[in-house]
Amino acid sequence: MLFSRMELLCWCLLLLSSLTSVSADFFTSIGQMTDLLYTEKDLVTSLKDYIKAEENKLAQIKQWADKLDSLTSTATKDPEAFLGHPVNAFKLVKRLNTEWGNLESLVLSDTTDGFISNLTIQRQYFPSDEDQTGAAKALLRLQDTYRLDSNTISTGDLPGVTYKSRMTAEDCFELGKIAYTEVDYYHTELWMAQALKQLEEGEESTLDKVTVLDYLSYAIYQQGEMERALEYTKKLLEIDPEHKRAKGNLKYFQFQLEKQRKEEEEAKKAEPETEKVEVKKKKTKRSAKAEFKLIPERKKYEMLCRGEGVKMTPRRESRLFCRYYDNNHHPKLLLAPIKQQDEWDKPYIVRYLDIISDEEIAKVKELAKPRLRRATVHDPQTGKLTTAQYRVSKSAWLTGYDDPVVETINERIETITGLEMDTAEELQVANYGVAGQYEPHFDFGRKDEPDAFKELGTGNRIATWLFYMSDVLAGGATVFPDVGAAVFPQKNSAVFWYNLFPSGEGDYSTRHAACPVLVGNKWVSNKWIHERGQEWRRPCSLSELD
Repeated sequence: MLFSRMELLCWCLLLLSSLTSVSADFFTSIGQMTDLLYTEKDLVTSLKDYIKAEENKLAQIKQWADKLDSLTSTATKDPEAFLGHPVNAFKLVKRLNTEWGNLESLVLSDTTDGFISNLTIQRQYFPSDEDQTGAAKALLRLQDTYRLDSNTISTGDLPGVTYKSRMTAEDCFELGKIAYTEVDYYHTELWMAQALKQLEEGEESTLDKVTVLDYLSYAIYQQGEMERALEYTKKLLEIDPEHKRAKGNLKYFQFQLEKQRKEEEEAKKAEPETEKVEVKKKKTKRSAKAEFKLIPERKKYEMLCRGEGVKMTPRRESRLFCRYYDNNHHPKLLLAPIKQQDEWDKPYIVRYLDIISDEEIAKVKELAKPRLRRATVHDPQTGKLTTAQYRVSKSAWLTGYDDPVVETINERIETITGLEMDTAEELQVANYGVAGQYEPHFDFGRKDEPDAFKELGTGNRIATWLFYMSDVLAGGATVFPDVGAAVFPQKNSAVFWYNLFPSGEGDYSTRHAACPVLVGNKWVSNKWIHERGQEWRRPCSLSELD
């Protein structure tokens, strides 16, 4: 039996108190004094147990500290690149939310007040359970979007990674458990199977196979695969023959399989013996574009994020050009025209290269970082801004009054587009988190939400200007699912498109999305330009789609 320091102290004091009360009688009886020898022996034994426990505890703490010292030294050399790997980001959140708490519990009663005070103060800034769940869901989202198998993510073998990081069996189990609590049995199976694989390969772990097999068999059963669920249940019982739930499940699965077999046999007997006539369906030829349009939007979005989808015909591609652009001989652009590159024809999307400098980017990020808050979306029901699971990023808003650099950027956008900036929204700066994304959406207000931007009093969003302020090693593209366009981040560049036709009608082909960031750190800033003030700069057309 091991005693904590406080328990041992209290016990010793109690014993000494009792000894003191009868001390006058001990020397009169050797027989009584022999009891003291056994008492002292017990004290020495418990003290040695305590010392051994403390030494083991300190060894664990030292091992933890050495590991974290090496990790943090590497990570802090380039924090953004390190956290650009989603596994590193997930493990950081998991460590701070769970593992540091475990360490605190380990040393709480047996350490200096300074360490505990510091840890207690810092804990208020640690990630919460919600953060850990969010980071786990982000990894699952990356897995689905980019079709990654669990082993690829677990080994950290992602494209372009600088700081490769492996997941432990416990990490995999944690992902599976979070999926389980979300009633997501598909991902529960994938990650419990990965945890089991790593355990069977000999990875040292405090996690036991029985617990993993219990979750795994149940997840498989919930997906309707009774035979496989039965196999894993038998495997569990080989390790722990007395596992009550597994014994009950074994009987239940066997009963259900036998029932299913009998029903299939009866159904087969009831089928009339008629000749099977092979009907040849006439296949109609469809173009790749037509086939793509029939795919559900979510699938199209994910395909484009992976670099799949509709490819332009050579004829369409031949109409895309690169050029030096001076916006009809604008005085500011005559001597220094801008490099303009066509990205897509319909909707017309252009990219401007080397349009923002590294120094300007650094200043914008410096201004934005202290103001970053969870990004919001416009709720068409309430007309107010709210957070949403389909937009995972933090954003900040900057005005020309914040710094001359912001005003210079606003003026540059006005010079290049020829559109009025006084009625545009402030410069929005966004930084995407683990698997940061923004699912398909429109920037403009549709007819069913007439009050979308009523509080601004500047009309609808006529156009979107988007700066890329960082390169992204993998993922993070801006995609347009309806037309099959994909624009990939390129630092120092910006893309621009009109959300409304000259008639004022919304261009529904501009529905777009920000793909999840697979590896890297994505910084963007955008300017939403509104209708008011553009009356003479972009005259209205009489044709609805012009």
